Amino acid sequence: MTNIAIETRSVVVEREIPYPPEKIWRALTQPHLIEEWLMKNDFKPVTGHRFNLRKDPRPGVSIVVDCQVTAIEPNKTLSYTWEAYGLESVVTWTLVPTSTGTRLRMEQSGFRPDQEQAYRGAKSGWRRYSANLDQVLARTD
Repeated sequence: MTNIAIETRSVVVEREIPYPPEKIWRALTQPHLIEEWLMKNDFKPVTGHRFNLRKDPRPGVSIVVDCQVTAIEPNKTLSYTWEAYGLESVVTWTLVPTSTGTRLRMEQSGFRPDQEQAYRGAKSGWRRYSANLDQVLARTD
């Protein structure tokens, strides 16, 4: 039996945000806030919890992402699977406190070479989602 490793790629968005990790953590883990910057969901911050992210961008079109929480360390790390349209990936959020706020890193890993469209879509999508997250953080306590 031959075991061939398939090289995968990741989308990484890393930046400094002028808010404490606790505030960012709430936006990453509270369903009503997740809905504001990402998608409708039934998220619970519990390892093993299965949840969906859902969006209806236009009539007759639905996007559903199946997810499962794989790791959680409050105010530090959140990781979950992200499965949709043949893509099986993992999203990991890492929060590191700094003197001016938080270094926030999001990595979505697992894009195979034949998933170029999904990879490009994720790169542009996470830029939009990050901008939406900034807006939510600016207006919440």
